[in-house]
Amino acid sequence: MGGCVGRQRGDTPARGSSRSGGRNRRKRGGRNEPLKKDKPKWKSDYPMTEGQLRSKRDEFWDTAPAFEGRKEIWDALKAAAVAIECNDHELAQAIVDGASITLPHGSLTECYDELGNRYQLPVYCLAPPVNLVSERSEEDVSENPEPQTAPKKEFQLKVRLSTGRDLRLSASMTDSIGQLKKQLQVQEDIDAAHQRWFFSGKLLTDKTRLQDTKIQKDFVIQVIVNQPTIPN
Repeated sequence: MGGCVGRQRGDTPARGSSRSGGRNRRKRGGRNEPLKKDKPKWKSDYPMTEGQLRSKRDEFWDTAPAFEGRKEIWDALKAAAVAIECNDHELAQAIVDGASITLPHGSLTECYDELGNRYQLPVYCLAPPVNLVSERSEEDVSENPEPQTAPKKEFQLKVRLSTGRDLRLSASMTDSIGQLKKQLQVQEDIDAAHQRWFFSGKLLTDKTRLQDTKIQKDFVIQVIVNQPTIPN
């Protein structure tokens, strides 16, 4: 049969890589297993909330297509992962088959497109950790706000947007990131859903309070602004 892709030199993936593309290729016609119904079981290094899991997944899907591989395959893999999360195994299998994705082990953790490009999905995109905690329980622990009469000590929080702009927001150490996102939305007309806040290289969830970040007066918080994609 014609059309086989020859074996490439140096196609061993980098150790610890969670996503890879064109550098790792396999021959067409390799082993292809049906998608397994069992979800991978894994444990996070720390008890993870549903919001933290969503943020971790969003970060992966936002950056994965920017590396290697074909965007349409990444889109198909994301749709299949969502179907798996919703326990719609038949839909996930149909998406994989429709995109001509090969699963040598019956799992989306390692798969190939028809050109031989290799794709790897981290387990957190396919299933929640066994030590997932609900947002409600987190609220119950910290849901004891300061008295309404207690005055807030406000200061000017320095914020640097990914667009290159620097600005300041009136904030207090008890403010949550979710509250500050809304303030930035009002001030700069940037939808809160399109903001991702980082401090010291760590993604800040909406429920994180400034006092939890150990931020000091003259420190700067980075805000990545994700512009909505406009369909062609």
